[in-house]
Amino acid sequence: MDIDVRGPRFGAALTTAVLAVVLVTGSGPLLAVQAALFAVGAVAGVQRSPYGWVFRTLIRPRIGPPTATEDAAPPRFAQAVGLAFAAVGVVGYLAGPQWLGMAATGCALAAAFLNAAFAYCLGCEMYLVLRRTAG
Repeated sequence: MDIDVRGPRFGAALTTAVLAVVLVTGSGPLLAVQAALFAVGAVAGVQRSPYGWVFRTLIRPRIGPPTATEDAAPPRFAQAVGLAFAAVGVVGYLAGPQWLGMAATGCALAAAFLNAAFAYCLGCEMYLVLRRTAG
């Protein structure tokens, strides 16, 4: 299934904002919410995630049909990578050490920012490399 390329970038922009707030506040519970959002994107697909729903219902009708589409599998894999980093971050913030939470959140923030600002999805690139080497 192909998806509008602008959807994951929109989601990455929202994720960037949430992760920046987590770093500033040190909020483990907020990071847990973001981890749950990553989990939905990884399991159900980015088009069925809450950020995907917001894009599809509020943003896309205002900006018109997609100018380009992409396979949904790489962004879905990227959500799983984000989930892994967020889960480690939640453990760090809630159980310690706090530096672990900050480091994991910082890594996830860097990846989300690259996607939002430059359309460069690290998780998608990982997926493509793994797919090439596996097959």
